[in-house]
Amino acid sequence: MNYAETLDYLFKQLPMYQRDGKAAYKANLDNTIRLDEYLNHPHKSFKSIHVGGTNGKGSSSHMLASILQEAGYKVGLYTSPHLKDFKERIKINGKLISEKYVIDFVENHKAVFADWGLSFFEWTVGLAFDYFRAEEVDVAIIEVGMGGRLDSTNIIQPICSLITNIGLDHQQFLGDTKELIAAEKAGIIKKNTPVIISEKQAETTPIFESKAKEQSAQITYAELTKVELYPTDLKGLYQKKNQKGVLASIPYIKHAGYKITEEDIKNGLLNVVLNTGLMGRWQILDNNPKMICDTAHNKEGLSYIFTQLQNEQYSRLHLVLGFLNVSAIFQLFPKDAQYYLCQANIARALPVEELSKVSENAGVTFTSFKTVGLALEAAKKSASSTDLIYVGGSTFVVAEVV
Repeated sequence: MNYAETLDYLFKQLPMYQRDGKAAYKANLDNTIRLDEYLNHPHKSFKSIHVGGTNGKGSSSHMLASILQEAGYKVGLYTSPHLKDFKERIKINGKLISEKYVIDFVENHKAVFADWGLSFFEWTVGLAFDYFRAEEVDVAIIEVGMGGRLDSTNIIQPICSLITNIGLDHQQFLGDTKELIAAEKAGIIKKNTPVIISEKQAETTPIFESKAKEQSAQITYAELTKVELYPTDLKGLYQKKNQKGVLASIPYIKHAGYKITEEDIKNGLLNVVLNTGLMGRWQILDNNPKMICDTAHNKEGLSYIFTQLQNEQYSRLHLVLGFLNVSAIFQLFPKDAQYYLCQANIARALPVEELSKVSENAGVTFTSFKTVGLALEAAKKSASSTDLIYVGGSTFVVAEVV
């Protein structure tokens, strides 16, 4: 198989959450444990840092990777989903995994794995861990895919765990309250392993406290820790909370033997995009007119986005939006903007007809388009040089424009 055929196999023949939703969700770690044993426990060959939470775990993971890279370490980074290229999920010092490694891994193990019913995510976790072992990374930053307790990444024994925050997302799998979701996220707290919580929330604190006590794990709340924030190339206001969590994690990483100076932290935070290739976080795509995209897609994430939009200077606001679900989101949106509704090119995208009905009920001015490209083109034609265009609502909408 060539690379295109390999991706076709991974994307189309395996259960994939982004496409199939609940059909791809595994409510246990049986397959992952079996996969790990077959590969001879690759995760045991490198040290790791586990990053979970509802919002901000991707940004936090990239910040940590950038800091450790500046300190001179060979850093593996596993995140999901990707925006443009599958290889974005697996990097070492910002360099994507090679096409050859992906092809060889699938070809070498396809015959065995075919009978196991592995999901797309289980495949990619195995691939990432195998790659990091082969490349002998000094440390790997491992982002949780969804939840924590039953996530395929949760077989690692990390230096420390970082949980960013808890919001209402993936409720059909994780529960419909912050307390239930926190219980799933807390599943990454390991025995005698420090855990850092970026955002202290009243509903979730008792959950984390209980789990940490059960596991004899030291718990640190970043909001209660005095840290000096540094300038960063990640411009979203929400990155301040992410940075606090990252900075509160550094002492535990240093305690594990990693030498990190203040200069490493400063340079790492200033060059996250350059060092790691992170995309889609308050990313400025153009300046005439100004066009910004962000992958925020739930109530908590979008509330930060619309707060930041209020701080921008513009004549008119144009919103290019598509969603997978808008149940509790539309109340956040400004009424005086022009909306361009669209549907991302994935099976689980909310049909633009349904999104139009929600928009009509919300009393906003909108035009509907079948594709993201058509919606963006219309917004560009309508916007003047002093206007602002925002693209988002779904990771998959952003993926089509970055």
